[in-house]
Amino acid sequence: MTHIVAIAGSPSHPSRTYGILEYATKILQQQGIYIDIISVRDLPAEDLVFGRYDSPALEQPKALLAKADGVIIATPIYKAAYTGVLKTFLDLLPQKSLTGKVVLPIATGGTIAHLLAVEYALKPILSELGARHVLATVYAIDKQIQRQADDSVQLDEEIAQRLQDVLKEFVKAVKYSAIESPQLAQVN
Repeated sequence: MTHIVAIAGSPSHPSRTYGILEYATKILQQQGIYIDIISVRDLPAEDLVFGRYDSPALEQPKALLAKADGVIIATPIYKAAYTGVLKTFLDLLPQKSLTGKVVLPIATGGTIAHLLAVEYALKPILSELGARHVLATVYAIDKQIQRQADDSVQLDEEIAQRLQDVLKEFVKAVKYSAIESPQLAQVN
């Protein structure tokens, strides 16, 4: 069974970033793919700030990540970087916790000017955590995401199509990776 973990890196809720992550989750669930969402804002702030690697609150997120075939990381971009709460969480993960996993970054921002923040800020830490298969980022600006009264989001047509396209690619890559992983393990 394909297992996906989605990491929500927004410090606020509801948020456009969390909304687009939920939108993606619904698309994947319609395909029969199970997804766990880790909202880093819900983890104990003291554990994150003080770098408590052995925090009991981090055991479940680390276990979910360990068994995941694919990881979606969603973050708003503030001042040309991903959020500090996401950074502190990623810093507490084991050294190579993304090895062998397909990773899909999703980012939101107020302007297109911060589009490359994922390339220059987020992707290096993903690489450090062992990610080698990082898909093209879906970057949406605020005006492409309209929050609804029920805290869901309505995406404009262009971003909705891009998200659907990259999710198809993500599912194919995760399934291919799951097939290849046992063969690679036998070679090593």
